Amino acid sequence: MTKVDSKGRIVLAKEVRERLGITPGTEVDIHEEDGKAVVEPEDNPEQIIERMEQLITETSSERGETRPIEDGADPIAQKHGDAVRRGAEEPSNG
Repeated sequence: MTKVDSKGRIVLAKEVRERLGITPGTEVDIHEEDGKAVVEPEDNPEQIIERMEQLITETSSERGETRPIEDGADPIAQKHGDAVRRGAEEPSNG
């Protein structure tokens, strides 16, 4: 049995992570369903990119002006967005 730590974190068993295809960095959705917590890996690349852009905007707003990815974003952010899109186009192994 897994315990919740003082920060509300839990550890998913390796077998569960492997069955769900959850690897380090995988975005997951956690919601309540019939009184239980449900963890689902995010598999929609456009939603992942949208969330990534939202996080960039939130964290960089403290530093000053931001630019949408289409307007010549940071090359590293563009590289990550391209990788997510390429991964979505590849056939699933599962």
